[in-house]
Amino acid sequence: MSKSHILILDDDIDVLNAARLLLKQHVDNVDFERNPKYLPEKIRSNRYDALLLDMNYTEDFSSGEEGFRLLAQVQELDPALSVILITAYGDVEKAVNAVKQGASDFVLKPWQNEKLVATVSNAINLTKSRRKVERLQLQQQEISEQNGSRYPRMIGESEAMKEVFTTIDKVAGTEANVLILGENGTGKELVARALHKQSKRSNEIFLSVDMGTIPENLFESELFGFMPGAFTDAQKEKAGRIEIASGGTLFLDEIGNLPLPMQSKLLSVLETRKVSRLGSTRVTDIDIRLISATNMPVHEMSESNEFRQDLLYRINTIEITLPPLRARKEDIPLLARHYLKQYAARYKNQVKEISKEGEKKLVNYHWPGNIRELQHAVERAVIMADSETLNAGDFLLHSKSGTSDEPNFEQYSLVELEKIAVGKALKRNAGNISKAADDLGLTRASLYRRMEKYDL
Repeated sequence: MSKSHILILDDDIDVLNAARLLLKQHVDNVDFERNPKYLPEKIRSNRYDALLLDMNYTEDFSSGEEGFRLLAQVQELDPALSVILITAYGDVEKAVNAVKQGASDFVLKPWQNEKLVATVSNAINLTKSRRKVERLQLQQQEISEQNGSRYPRMIGESEAMKEVFTTIDKVAGTEANVLILGENGTGKELVARALHKQSKRSNEIFLSVDMGTIPENLFESELFGFMPGAFTDAQKEKAGRIEIASGGTLFLDEIGNLPLPMQSKLLSVLETRKVSRLGSTRVTDIDIRLISATNMPVHEMSESNEFRQDLLYRINTIEITLPPLRARKEDIPLLARHYLKQYAARYKNQVKEISKEGEKKLVNYHWPGNIRELQHAVERAVIMADSETLNAGDFLLHSKSGTSDEPNFEQYSLVELEKIAVGKALKRNAGNISKAADDLGLTRASLYRRMEKYDL
């Protein structure tokens, strides 16, 4: 219970204080609210682990109808949240009805402290279990979607991408080594995974090694492995990435970063199909399908002796060049809508679409960071969204000179982003509180509280 967050909703201040004083001994965060009209806002703004909900407010003092209506509201906003209904006017029929309608439990006032603590603990555990199931279902859905697609998470209808898909179809079933060329953020690893998925090795390991992140002095030990005592910190035997990938596909990303001495050793392994760990004379047979990728001009590098020409011939039996996003503009709206759906679900946001003006702005942008930059731009826009539609002004994009057409929010916390969103809404509506509150999906009172909180 200690790392949990709960909400108590009751119009009796004495009840709120009693419950808060009791439960804050067991729960890190205890929020309370007297007015039921603020419940939806509370649920949207926080991820609670349990809700204690009074059943009777202003309409009457005993029927519990208000409580049941609020319960239905909560279930729509956050189906996984466990709700404990509390009332001073209880009977068996009402308790049974509460459970039937989805409450996790039913508590009578005045309560027994130990029983209330146990009830809240059970509700918290139930909520966390439901959220875990939700997460597993989403993961399984993602896996199923990928398994149902020959090109996992690859999106594109442009002629340039159709050519890439055609090449993948022709090459995947062979054992040919493939070199994937393209700028950063164009999806080189996705192509490698698609090749593996359609290959005869699809049930074996796909091992990705980012050569750009390995320090130069560790290339040999990482790729080939080592024996105890091979170097100062080598205390026990370790297999290298090439050996581990045997039987499956080895993906060497950013292979252009491989130093010349390592290029020679990699070439030897590819030619002999044998590997020897650092500090050992023992050779191990390996069976890998090699896929490499780089954003560097390896053909020019081979001409200037910065990259071994014989290694280049070995790794690029087939070459696939991925187009930059600016060369496949017709795919931009499709990709943007895909990421919109993804991030709206992740952040439980109500954003549903991108306006024509918004799509036009995305299509006309030059995208130096390619798909990765588009993905981040849509994510930021969803987080900062003021309505169900993303408009041109919601996308933070940079000019070719490197300047931004809006403030850079990338390093801000969610609290800071909320402050900025409130400030933007007030400015956009010329200080009109009602209109700004409507834009933000808040009540006037909620907006006033945020204005006071952020000194706006």
